[in-house]
Amino acid sequence: MTDPDRIWTEASVRLRAEIGEGPFSSYIAPSAVRADGAGQLILVTPTGYARDWVRKNALRRLNELWLGLDGLSRRLEVRCRAEVASVAPASATLVQALSSASGETPVAPTVPPVMDGARAVRAAGLQERLTFDSFVEGQGNAFALAIARQTASWADGHFNPIFFCGPYGYGKTHLLNAIAWEAQRLRPDAKVVYLTAERFLSTFVKAMQDRSTAAFKESLRSADMLLLDDVQFVGGKASTQEELLSTLTALIEDGKRIVLSADRPPMALTEVEPRLRSHLAAGLTCPVEPADRALKIAVARNRLASFARMGVVSGEASSEVLEQLVDRTPGSVRELEGAVNTLAAAAGPRLAALGVEETLTLLGSALRGGPERRITVDEIQKTVAEHFNMKQADLLSERRTRAVARPRQIAMWLCKQHTTRSYPDIGRRFGGRDHTTVLHGVRKIEELMPQDDQIARDVEALTRKLRG
Repeated sequence: MTDPDRIWTEASVRLRAEIGEGPFSSYIAPSAVRADGAGQLILVTPTGYARDWVRKNALRRLNELWLGLDGLSRRLEVRCRAEVASVAPASATLVQALSSASGETPVAPTVPPVMDGARAVRAAGLQERLTFDSFVEGQGNAFALAIARQTASWADGHFNPIFFCGPYGYGKTHLLNAIAWEAQRLRPDAKVVYLTAERFLSTFVKAMQDRSTAAFKESLRSADMLLLDDVQFVGGKASTQEELLSTLTALIEDGKRIVLSADRPPMALTEVEPRLRSHLAAGLTCPVEPADRALKIAVARNRLASFARMGVVSGEASSEVLEQLVDRTPGSVRELEGAVNTLAAAAGPRLAALGVEETLTLLGSALRGGPERRITVDEIQKTVAEHFNMKQADLLSERRTRAVARPRQIAMWLCKQHTTRSYPDIGRRFGGRDHTTVLHGVRKIEELMPQDDQIARDVEALTRKLRG
């Protein structure tokens, strides 16, 4: 096996089974393998914090898995997205070579390979497959999709800024990419700038170090449309927030378009300075809700159809196979796409002939042991209370001792992972607590799991009990 995408699919499935769902979803699932100009394979993480965690906790084992699968005996390095924003996917060269040999139109790599210098800079970080054509509409994202199309069309009467919010892995980044591509297609001479919040931060810091902040400001304030992804990551950084506020103010005053995304609504970004929060909330907030079962099935079918067009698989999967795949895959649409990738790599030309049992055998540890069962907040509270030898009422009480607070935070984290409840709803079910308390608890457990073996074992044991 030499295709980096297929090796990554197989290696990540095995790593997920070893390190657990929580750390995998937080640090590995959002990452991707790419190759630099010298052919070095790089695991690109979304943030610098994720990069550091992977280096410390997972890179050695990941390279062991990779070397066991890679016929070329290559090794992985790890960097964050801001460090390698313009590096193409590892498989781009291979895909183009295969397509040329078969006489087919080459499949475009993530970053468009040919464009003028100015547009190449603005397109860095965009993924070409994330367009409106590949976005699957459902009940939870229909409103956000309609607003995204309207924004991309440069229609008059727009709200400004547009703010997409929702949990990780349900389509916010896809919508921002789609807006950027469509807006640039409709107005080729317009300056459309797409940035992740981390890249905004790193570029601004470098500009300050190089004493080139004036050029940095001009590069953004001359934009006709600015798209900024994962705004929550600017929280806690005073100078960056001040610069972002000044940029937004200047663009709005000039009538330029602004599109942003975050994992929460603007006013729930408590780590963000109040004046900036107010600007973020001044336009139109569009929630992107978790996908229901029907939408997940449609996403899986659409993903497999794209693989069929690329020649990775032949035929279509049966409805029964797709239903089992969706029912047994936890979490977000992004995680579902990972399971679909695994199925495509394992099945290849036999996809149409696969039955349910053979599909489950092929996917193995990539899927749950049985159909997904709806887990409730009440069930999580009872399970956590029993595990820590306490009463369920203690989790809802005002007690703040560590013996109660830590299990409560773990229960909140489990609620966010295994239910579709929002932060405010979870807070209400924990004795009427504010959503910011829940958010703090969830982030605290995410922070502690890689550092505290006991908490990691507790979370893993509770997860097994809940999946039962």
